Amino acid sequence: MPTRRIDFGAVRKIGLALPRVEESTTYGSPCLKVRGKLIACLAVHKSSEPNSLSVRVDMGQRAEMIADDPETYYLTSHYVNYPFVLVRLSHIHRDALRDLLGTAWRLASEKAVKSKRKDVRMSGRKDVGWLQSPRNTTTGSTRMALRVGT
Repeated sequence: MPTRRIDFGAVRKIGLALPRVEESTTYGSPCLKVRGKLIACLAVHKSSEPNSLSVRVDMGQRAEMIADDPETYYLTSHYVNYPFVLVRLSHIHRDALRDLLGTAWRLASEKAVKSKRKDVRMSGRKDVGWLQSPRNTTTGSTRMALRVGT
């Protein structure tokens, strides 16, 4: 058990020390993002335990993390298809949290850079654009699709 209680304030302090991290909200919950990509947030889905943090992780390492320390890391069916692990803040050590947020920052930074490169490559092309489908009369929503080619 950690010697001092860890809450989102501690998460915020560690996260905001990383380059280009900003505090924001997602689904009404405080979160940390780098270049618009989520790295961590308080888990608000009803399947998560109270005082849990959702943190971006490598999907290949997530199962190993949970197997190595199931008291700290866990997953619910809602999060299975997302690159996140749930963390019990009452069980994680401050150093482990710092390492975990650093890894999440790296993963989100790489994703943001790849996304930005793709946007730059596509922006100069005249044969690329967004198509909007007609409004769905049942839901009232529209769908966007990327058009490539003529």
